[in-house]
Amino acid sequence: MSVSVGVTGATGRMGRAVLELVLEREDCSLAFAVNRSTDIETVAGVEIESALEFVPLLEERNPDVVVDFTGPKSTLEYASACAEAGVAFVTGTTGFSAPQRSQLEAYGDTIPLLHAPNFARGVQTLVDIIGDAVSNLPGYDLELVETHHNGKRDAPSGTANRLLEEIESAGDFTGRTHGREGDQPREAGEIGVHALRAGSITGEHEVVLAGNHEELRLTHRAEDRGVFAAGAVDAAVWLAGAAPGRYDFSTVISS
Repeated sequence: MSVSVGVTGATGRMGRAVLELVLEREDCSLAFAVNRSTDIETVAGVEIESALEFVPLLEERNPDVVVDFTGPKSTLEYASACAEAGVAFVTGTTGFSAPQRSQLEAYGDTIPLLHAPNFARGVQTLVDIIGDAVSNLPGYDLELVETHHNGKRDAPSGTANRLLEEIESAGDFTGRTHGREGDQPREAGEIGVHALRAGSITGEHEVVLAGNHEELRLTHRAEDRGVFAAGAVDAAVWLAGAAPGRYDFSTVISS
């Protein structure tokens, strides 16, 4: 059975990738693609419709699920409309404040909702194993470096923050140090966090654990944003028809 998918932010980097993949896959069909730009554009031969028509499009096209990669404010507006219409919602948007994240998660009381900062299967595997690495290497210095293209707004990245949550829950750390400048010797128990923004780099995350005259590096490098689109569409197909609730991408890849 084909899953009907609506796409938001369809002229953005990720929106384009998701739209193109939905058109290619046999298990999906495109319900609509919208963007907030007032200029009507065409992507992969599809006319992009105005985001101002999002609510009517939900009613007229009746998608099974909407896939969203936009910005926190837009994502919350789209999620609210989907909750009203009873449409499942998948989003990879990052940069939410704590209240915004709580607001997003609340929609999971009404509809199937899946929010992930990263839809790469390799990143999910890194999230799954990082806690064991930290637990097995107590007292080791830990640094996290993430690198993205020069247009990425939030820093550290959503993926970096997700990794940091796992790291902090697995070890005895005193806090995060974001970058260093001047006379700043490393303090015991701190986590060094560094965000690099350059060129068109899709996404790299590296965790360095060093101590006892040895060094462990765990690295994920995305070579193309199509890997994120593939994971998001996999999540959309999986989520369609699910019961209301908040779901994790880990559940999708382990199913």
